[in-house]
Amino acid sequence: MVDVPVTTLNLLGFFCPVPIHETRKAVEASEEGSLFEVVCDDPETLHDMPALCDRIGIELLAVSEESGEYTFRIRNSART
Repeated sequence: MVDVPVTTLNLLGFFCPVPIHETRKAVEASEEGSLFEVVCDDPETLHDMPALCDRIGIELLAVSEESGEYTFRIRNSART
């Protein structure tokens, strides 16, 4: 099994649509199978990030929250 590096997008302090736009831009510039950890503090991302993942066909692997910071684990995967 090959270890895939994780790209971290620190989007703390930005409000939607910036976290969604920056995530989409990074994913679209990446190769299939790329992993991302997106860190945000805008509560709107709890709704908008899953919607983005569904809309562009990428996998939302996990969502966690700690002290008002939300971390989204995302994999760039081809829609079948």
